[in-house]
Parts: sequence; C-alpha cells; structure tokens
Amino acid sequence: MLIGTPIGPLIFCCAALALVPLRPADAAELAPEQRRAIESVIHDYLLQHPDLLIEAFRAAEEKLKSDTGERAKQAVVARRSEIFDDPETPVSGNPKGDVTLVEFFDYRCPYCKQVQPRLAELLASDRELRIAYKEFPILGSVSVTAARAALAAHRQGKYEAFHDAMMAAKGGITEDTVYRVAGSVGLDVDRLKNDMAAPQIDAALKANQALADALDIRGTPGFVVGDQIVPGAIELSSLKELVAGARNK
Repeated sequence: MLIGTPIGPLIFCCAALALVPLRPADAAELAPEQRRAIESVIHDYLLQHPDLLIEAFRAAEEKLKSDTGERAKQAVVARRSEIFDDPETPVSGNPKGDVTLVEFFDYRCPYCKQVQPRLAELLASDRELRIAYKEFPILGSVSVTAARAALAAHRQGKYEAFHDAMMAAKGGITEDTVYRVAGSVGLDVDRLKNDMAAPQIDAALKANQALADALDIRGTPGFVVGDQIVPGAIELSSLKELVAGARNK
C-alpha cells in the first residue's frame, strides 16, 4: 500500500541504481548496456505497478488545475478594472449598481441562450445589479459577425435590444439572421455594416479574447462576479448566490 510518500518509485529506483557499478565521480556516463538494463527494470516495474502511473498523472493533473485556477484568481485582481469597469463594454441593469456580473458569451452558443432568461429574471428582481457583456465569439465566422454587429449596434444606442433579439432567435444563426435581427430592432443596417469594420471593434474583440485567456475561460457562457470565475449555464439560484456573495464582501 502506498501511504504518504510513494514507496514504489523508491524501490524501483534503488533496484535500478543497484545495477550501476560504483565508479569515480568523474567517470564517463553510463554504458549503453547499463542504461538498457536500468530502462528494462523501470519498464518492467511500471508494467507490474500501473497504479503508480495513474497516481502520478492524477497528481500532475490536480497541480495543473490548481496552478491554472490560482493564475486566474490573480488575473481577477490584477485586471479588475478591465473586467468590470471598461467603458467600452456594453452593460444593462443599473449602470451604478453595487455588483457587476460579467458574462462572456457567443450568440451561437445554445447554453448562452439557455441562461439568458435567467439573467433577465435576475435583473428584474435585483435593481442594484449591473451586467457587463463581453463578446466572446468562439464558434466560427458567423459568431464573429454577430459580435461585430452587436458592438456596432452599441454605437447606435441599441445594443441591449439587438442582444436580446439575437439571444431569442431560433434555429441556426447565419449572417442573414444577424442583419434581419438588426433591422427588426430599428438599427440602420447600412451604418451597422460600416461600423462593424471599425478598428475599435477589432480591438475590443481582441481584448476580450486576451482577458478570457487570462481568466482561463475556454467556453461559453463564462461568468465573473466578485472574485469568482464560473463556467457554464448555471441555474438562477446559483446566480443569485454569487451576486449575494459578492455584495456581502
């Protein structure tokens, strides 16, 4: 049984070392036949004790998750202004609310559409909540078009109307869908198309991507509230708990 520091690796390492004859400290490297002998012992031992490899892989995976999570938490602190207070990021709810919930999303993401009614209900019940929308188009070129259109709609003062209509759109989203929705909420579509090519919109999308990378947000939706980073389409009750936790702090 392996308790605390694994004994197995120590045993096979000692066995391997036993094959190496004593020699002066400045002697040459292991001879080929000695190296093969050691490799053979290690190989055979691992075949007989595969649990050691499984344990090592699990430990490495847990360390990687821990290190990644710690870096993401540090990024929340270091980039708090960019996350919560970027003046170019569209917002809804109370613009001076005491808690900001940040959502990274993609208009073609079914889970983002699933969570949208929960966000609307949350906003309706919490007059002190502010939601910041980080366009994060990761599902192809149509997603990028939709994100550009949303940011261009913001220039016409109709971001929220466009956002809600896109989230409510049924079926597969195409470029035609994007422009049809834009027209349906009263946007000047010709101006919209022109604004979509603005370098500021390029910069905003690149900034969102870099921020998501720093926060280790790999999919959509992803939320940041307070000092918490939460992936996935979480339930309304969980959203309320997160907001309450941030408010209490």
